[in-house]
Amino acid sequence: MYNTNQLSNSVYSLSHLDHHHNKFDNSIKPALTIESGDTVVFDCEEGTAGQITRHSTIETLKEMDSGAIHHLTGPIAIAGAEPGDVIEIEILEFEHKGWGWTGIFPDLGLLADDFKDTYALHIWKVGNDGKAKFKNGISIPIEPFCGIMGLAPAEPGAHSTTPPRRTGGNMDIRHLTKGTTLFLPVEVTGGLFSVGDCHLAQGDGEVCVTAIEAPMNVTLRFHLHKDRAMAEPQYITSGPTTNKLNGMGYFVTTSIGPDLYSLSQSAVRYMIELLVDRFSLNKEDAYMLCSVAGDLQINEIVDSPNWVVSFQMPRIIFSEQDV
Repeated sequence: MYNTNQLSNSVYSLSHLDHHHNKFDNSIKPALTIESGDTVVFDCEEGTAGQITRHSTIETLKEMDSGAIHHLTGPIAIAGAEPGDVIEIEILEFEHKGWGWTGIFPDLGLLADDFKDTYALHIWKVGNDGKAKFKNGISIPIEPFCGIMGLAPAEPGAHSTTPPRRTGGNMDIRHLTKGTTLFLPVEVTGGLFSVGDCHLAQGDGEVCVTAIEAPMNVTLRFHLHKDRAMAEPQYITSGPTTNKLNGMGYFVTTSIGPDLYSLSQSAVRYMIELLVDRFSLNKEDAYMLCSVAGDLQINEIVDSPNWVVSFQMPRIIFSEQDV
């Protein structure tokens, strides 16, 4: 465990309206420089930079500027951070705005070939019970997190925010919720931390390429650890990683063979078939539900030449009469 070096306890606010970007680039000047121990409240737009709203339709997806994707708030610098150090990020709080969206786009996602010409959109509303409503008696308990939390890479130039990197970025790890602590390796002076792409809920895999995308205020506290060698991100959770969804068990599909990617595709296809058959969903809705609530898992990768991949859908999201 790292020893926290708390030197300060100031609280700052940073809005995407004034300080945003959608490329990782170590030449971007920090919007704010803080001390180790300081807290920042980030106002984050949803991932399309406001192009999708709670009133959007499929036509919005078709007309969207993909070049604006991943509207990040930041960057901030941590005073004294240098390459070879580690920045610790305590995830303190999320404040959502009561809505989010999930979409399917042509040629994107794990099953891009299956939904090659498909646009689909679902606008979610969060109820007072802390659940996002879908349809047919299906509700998802929200577990907010940020899809993107990352530092600037050492390589010069502007880098796409789509792929995750050694310094974090678009990791889409659903366990980076309130109470989790994330550790990122520093590659440039100040670290240059940015955040965005907030999600109300997501399954492991984010298989249709979107989660429940949403605008949020995100409160994070930063600590600098000098000369702590770390090659890639690490994190510590404060409790179980399935605490809101494992109370009633799961529907599970499996696929067995020699290629993990194709196995993942097959396991998701089987789950889509199950959801269509059992809950009378169309394929598009079933695919989006897999992305926001279901988890891909590697069950076995040691018994060559075949591995086992499963896809788990929590039964608790469905009304009791259906499960």
